[in-house]
Amino acid sequence: MSVTSIDKDPDALTMTVTAHLDATVERAWQLWADPHQFERWWGPPGYPTTVVDHDLRAGGRITFYMSGPEGDRHDSTWDVLAADPPQHLELRDADVDSDGVPNDGNAMTAMVITFDAAESGGTEMVIRTHFDSLAGMEHVLATGVEEGMVMVIDQIDAALAGAAT
Repeated sequence: MSVTSIDKDPDALTMTVTAHLDATVERAWQLWADPHQFERWWGPPGYPTTVVDHDLRAGGRITFYMSGPEGDRHDSTWDVLAADPPQHLELRDADVDSDGVPNDGNAMTAMVITFDAAESGGTEMVIRTHFDSLAGMEHVLATGVEEGMVMVIDQIDAALAGAAT
């Protein structure tokens, strides 16, 4: 598995991360659908993820936090806009404080995740992040989200190996 490309388009306000996973489309979907598997790979190394609520259906919500090595906590909320297992997922994303209030101004984003069988075998997973403004996109990119996504996706192999289908 590997990140095969990262494309940033400031005109469209998007960043697209494409990765090849050594798994079937159905198995790749489970990385998002099963909260225990999600906890194994989401978040940069050293920031374990804890899922609080996980309702992966249109109209549902996923809440989780990452715990930092210095005791810091990073809360997130995803509103599920669409879920078409095992091929398509749309989420509205916000970093929030412990009360669920967005703490990143208008930098809220939407993510569209797709899973397609790759001709060479395995699955192509594409995560397209949509930003609400150029300033928001620039701010998020300046925080290292591009490098962070590579680190996060690099953890998928261990999650695939450690959990049954």
